[in-house]
Amino acid sequence: MRIYNSLLSAAKFRKVFDFGEREVAHWFPGHMAKGLKQMRASLRKVDCIIEIHDARISFFLNPSFQESLDVRPHILVLNKMDLADTSKKQSILKQLDREGVRNVLFTDCLRQQDENVKKIVPLVTELVESGSRFHREEDRSYCLMVIGVPNVGKSSLINAVRRTYLKKGKASKVGGEPGITKAVLTKIQVCERPIIHLLDTPGVLPPRIENIETGMKLALCGTILDHLVGEDVIADYLLFSLNRLERFSYIEKYNLGEPCDDIQHLLKSIAVNLGKTKRVKAITGVGNITVQLPDYSAAAYDFIRAFRKGELGKVMLD
Repeated sequence: MRIYNSLLSAAKFRKVFDFGEREVAHWFPGHMAKGLKQMRASLRKVDCIIEIHDARISFFLNPSFQESLDVRPHILVLNKMDLADTSKKQSILKQLDREGVRNVLFTDCLRQQDENVKKIVPLVTELVESGSRFHREEDRSYCLMVIGVPNVGKSSLINAVRRTYLKKGKASKVGGEPGITKAVLTKIQVCERPIIHLLDTPGVLPPRIENIETGMKLALCGTILDHLVGEDVIADYLLFSLNRLERFSYIEKYNLGEPCDDIQHLLKSIAVNLGKTKRVKAITGVGNITVQLPDYSAAAYDFIRAFRKGELGKVMLD
C-alpha cells in the first residue's frame, strides 16, 4: 500500500527538469586539453585502449576519445555495477551493439575479487594477437592505456587487475572526487604472463558538453566538481531523477512520510532529521540575536553523498 501511495504522489510531480537559461559551457567548462594531448603522444607504445564508464551513465561516449584514440583495439568497461540497476544489463549491451561497441565488461573494481576483472587479460590478449601491432611486433609485452572521464574508477581498475594477477596492492592513487590522477603516469605492471603494463591517465571531459542533461548526469555521478554546478542544483536534479525512476528509498532513509518534489522542503527535512544546523545572527528591534537554522548545504551534501554510495538504491540514469 505504501508503494502504491508513493506512486500516486509521484504521478503529480515534475515531468521535466527546469535547467534555467544558463549556457551549457558555463555549467560544465572543458579543461582537459593537456591530458588529452599527453594521451595522444603516448599512443605509439599502446596496444589496446580500455575505456571506463560509470555504469549508471553507460551511453555517454566522449567524442574527444572517439576522434583521437579510436585507433587501437578497444574494450569498454562499465564500472561501479554495485551502484547500478543490474536488471538493465542486456538492454545496455543491445544498445551498445547497435552503436558498434561490442567488447563490453561490467565490473565492480572495489571488490576484492570481481569475476569480470579476471576476463580483462584474456580479452586483451585475444584482441591484440588477432590484429597488427605495427612497430611493436617484436615486443612480447603488452601496454594498455586506461581512459575515461573523471572519477569513474580508472585507478581502481588498475589496482584491481594488479591485485588479481600479481597479488599486489595499490599502485595507483584512488579518490572519491574527480581529478586525483593529474597526468599520464609511467607504466604500471599488472600481469606477469603475459607481461602487461597499464598507463593510468587523467580524467578527460570533452571541450564542450552539448547536452545539459548529460552534463547533469555526469555531475550527479561525481564526474564534475560539485561547486562548478552547485550542490543545490545537483541535489534538486537527484530528487527529480529518483522520482522519475520511481526510486523512493530516500523516504525511509530520511524518515519522511511520503515522496517529495520540493527540494527545499526535502533539504529542510534532512537537516532537521540529521541535526544539521548552523548559527546565524539576526537583527531584531531589541538587538542582535543568534538563531539555529537548518543547514541546507550540509543536507544537500548528505543527499548527494548517499546517492553516490548506493544508499538510495541502484539506478540507471540513461
